[in-house]
Amino acid sequence: MNPRNRFSHVSPTTSEPHVVNAIIEIPKGRRSKFELDEETGLFKLDRYLYSSSHYPGDYGFLPNTLAEDGDDLDILVMVNEPTFTGCLIQARAVGLFRMRDRGVSDFKILGVPNTDPLFAEYRDLKDVPSHFLREVEHFFATYKQLEGAAIETDGWASSKEALAEVRASVARFCR
Repeated sequence: MNPRNRFSHVSPTTSEPHVVNAIIEIPKGRRSKFELDEETGLFKLDRYLYSSSHYPGDYGFLPNTLAEDGDDLDILVMVNEPTFTGCLIQARAVGLFRMRDRGVSDFKILGVPNTDPLFAEYRDLKDVPSHFLREVEHFFATYKQLEGAAIETDGWASSKEALAEVRASVARFCR
């Protein structure tokens, strides 16, 4: 049995055009790096971040997708309060962060909880505080430095480009 089949019934998208289903691995504010274990289907502690950084939002993946790096497509969800590992969040995609990890594209969708009234006006990157975008970029540019990993950041792209990346990742998964 493929443990990822645990989420085979969860669509990466919803009936709303800009809303995706995010499975959270790492709650906001954590240094613990949790991942879905391929053998057991459970979430396991992969490692602690080598630096004193912490995740600036809830971090996870879109089920039934395949990103260019061979994993599920990553998502960072802006939340005011952390959720928990395994939580399903219907998130509105507001942007795309482009980066390369060890020379391979490792893009991240930026989302907001679709039903949270505090984020009701967030539709695209222009709606996100610029300092938060800088924090996210700094986090991903530096969080693996002490591991010796080469990270290159390539900046932000619009919600339209984020949704195009979701569609491309769904198409790769279905091949």
